[in-house]
Amino acid sequence: MTYSALDLSGTFDLSSPEKDVRTSIALPGDVHTALLAAEIIPDPYFGENEKAVMWVNRTPWTVERSFTASAADIDAYLTLTLSEIDCIATVRLNGEAILDADNAFVRYDIDVTGKVREGENHLKIEFAVTRDIARARAEAHPFPIPFTKNYQTNGLEGVHMNFVRKAACHAGWDWGICLMPTGVYGTMSLRKSRLARQESVEVAQAHGKNSVELTIKTRLFAFAHGEVELQHEIDGQTITDKVVVTKGENVFTHNVTIGEPRLWWPAGQGEQPLYELVTSLEGEVTRRKIGLRKLEWVVEPDEIDHTFKCRINGRDITMMGANWIPADAIPSRITPAVVRDLLESAKAANMNMLRIWGGGQYEPDFFYELCDELGLLLWHDFMFACMSYPSDRKFLDSVRNEITQQVRRLSHHASIALWCGDNEVIGSLSWYPETRAAPERYVANYDRLNSMLGNIVEDEDPDRRFWPSSPSMGYLDFSDGWHADTRGDTHYWDVWHSAKSFEAYRTVNPRFASEFGFQSFTSMNIVETFAEEKDRNPSSPVMENHQRNDGGNARILETMCRYFRFPKNFEQMVFLSQVQQGLAIKTAIEHWRSTKPRCMGTLFWQINDIWPVASWSSLDYGGQWKLLHYMAKRFYLPVNVVAVPREAEVRTNSRGLAVESMPTEIVLKAVNDTAEKQEIYLEVQAVRIGGGARTLFEGKAKIGPDAAKEVEAIKARKLEADEFLFFSWTDEDGNLLGENDYFPKPYKAYELARPTITTAWSQVGETPVLTLETDKPALFVTATVDVPGYFSDNAVTLLPGRKTVLTFTPRLGTRVSADELARSLKVSGLSQTF
Repeated sequence: MTYSALDLSGTFDLSSPEKDVRTSIALPGDVHTALLAAEIIPDPYFGENEKAVMWVNRTPWTVERSFTASAADIDAYLTLTLSEIDCIATVRLNGEAILDADNAFVRYDIDVTGKVREGENHLKIEFAVTRDIARARAEAHPFPIPFTKNYQTNGLEGVHMNFVRKAACHAGWDWGICLMPTGVYGTMSLRKSRLARQESVEVAQAHGKNSVELTIKTRLFAFAHGEVELQHEIDGQTITDKVVVTKGENVFTHNVTIGEPRLWWPAGQGEQPLYELVTSLEGEVTRRKIGLRKLEWVVEPDEIDHTFKCRINGRDITMMGANWIPADAIPSRITPAVVRDLLESAKAANMNMLRIWGGGQYEPDFFYELCDELGLLLWHDFMFACMSYPSDRKFLDSVRNEITQQVRRLSHHASIALWCGDNEVIGSLSWYPETRAAPERYVANYDRLNSMLGNIVEDEDPDRRFWPSSPSMGYLDFSDGWHADTRGDTHYWDVWHSAKSFEAYRTVNPRFASEFGFQSFTSMNIVETFAEEKDRNPSSPVMENHQRNDGGNARILETMCRYFRFPKNFEQMVFLSQVQQGLAIKTAIEHWRSTKPRCMGTLFWQINDIWPVASWSSLDYGGQWKLLHYMAKRFYLPVNVVAVPREAEVRTNSRGLAVESMPTEIVLKAVNDTAEKQEIYLEVQAVRIGGGARTLFEGKAKIGPDAAKEVEAIKARKLEADEFLFFSWTDEDGNLLGENDYFPKPYKAYELARPTITTAWSQVGETPVLTLETDKPALFVTATVDVPGYFSDNAVTLLPGRKTVLTFTPRLGTRVSADELARSLKVSGLSQTF
């Protein structure tokens, strides 16, 4: 007799004890998707429909179905496995309550031996109203624990999400809709085992000179005492062991050595070979892909304070990337195809790390498998964000189970780089009147939870570093990580939240910038999916509903007036908002990369959106590239040249007040994030905004591996009032590696020419190619088409006599020719905005 599993997913009946609603629901899935399919609710993302569907999350729901089990399905020990039940629910099997679920982040393995009948059986899940349970728990707590103000966007009353375990952003965030979805998103299976079932398989690595020893730790749950056969296969080697189990959890360890290992590297630094580990327990077969790499976080004293950097296979590698939030506010829409599209865009923009943010969720298995495949490392927060949490025994017991399960599930992945306790929780103690009034109580409360998280990581995954919080200055250091930049990781938000200039990014020099960002409007074609023409105004109710950060639209426009001439219409306003978003993050990252090895990581906020909204994302909802993503591809080039102003000169007005700060030098720095020394040829031109250019510097520069180096310093006085810097660099063979520019004044100060831009399409094999030329300097020239995909570059500077050649990469399985693309091509630029 061997293992078997009866899949219980499929169509269930959906109803509510309080509403006259009856329809079907596909599980795994969520209630909103079912109601949409039945046309019971409108599209929550359109207009202000969020308010029209709010009743859904204030309603209890029931899902149920019958299933048939044969005698062969039930003639041994039975486990009902249900994972990601969201969130507070009672599970009944043939009328008997077998589980009270209250944590969406755990897998429940329920012993149902003797409870499943031959023939027809009935499975029923009764969901409570999560917001009501959360409020009741908060009111019953012995002292107040406030929830984050991010829930109170657009007049919402907020939810005590710190008292329930589900994705915090389900209740809304300063970029997110409040849907509070209900459903089951993971495994639904009746598993039959002769004697024992697999619980987890963890793999530790010990790297030698020419080999890697793997320690495979297998946890089995046994229903009774006896003997089972356990087998592992990897790299052509098979380990077969007959092991004696006792009732309950059993742990077995096996070792295997892989000679001449093919090492796994992050994207851009090498290949990502994966070895398949196949584990078999009497017919129960599980498969895992193992990437062999030695990963260390180096936190040690240096001449500044303490380093904070990631060392992989012996090399200190700069982490370049962004923060990740769930791929959709409606869980059923988070599919492998959607996630692959987003992650492939991350890699295409030269990213090698994403940070899974603590207000979201532990992702499905396929997410981590894709990151292993693509070479995307993961800074992984545990799911706590922006507010304090309870620390009573019941809450801690639930979290202990959650964290233990998740670490055991995920620790074999090469992509997991670091476990982080939370997002901004310790810092949030200064945000609320209750926590400010009794800091000692709330620090003690925090430490109970945070210390437990660290201990679990130390016990379950000792080879990985636990970092207490983001931002954090280090172990048991509860000081301000927002503004200190000499150690640990930094969240720097003064440019957005405090309305400081983009130049303020150059006043801080973090060791690792794990969160910072600037908003833009979502692209015009995305706006058209949720706003009618009459609503396409930044202060319309619909546009304000699709802006969840208090004063966000005003901040975008205020900044626009600082740097640009005001746009002539709404479409140009949307375009210009994306230009300035890209410029903000470009300013920060180019400067911080130039300080290497001081700064060894930049993860901007954020890469993706959960619904169509004005936000900090570089990809629109649906995965389309915004201009920030194109700029990220450039400012994350592995061999880059950046301009950094130095020795600022302060200009004053007639009353002696400072009105402007001008650099006296513009330093050209080359950054090399590869393992090989690089020799580049750099040409720097002073370009007149109306046309004409002169060369200020040209020459070779050698940059060592993993280094940044000053190449040339241009005196600011060498630039005329109507000139800007344009510079390009090639490799030893004359191949263009990159282009960049630097404007010493705000763009509004220049009298922009009205260029004539010509376009020509060609086809190279299956790749469409667009060639752009101009008669006058043209800034932020952007090509768009109606077909899903992205160009090799965009928001580019065009100069007369210099062709710019762009290739087009289709997305989402689309196949397209140059002729088809030509029919929908639009070209825009800065001069068209006013």
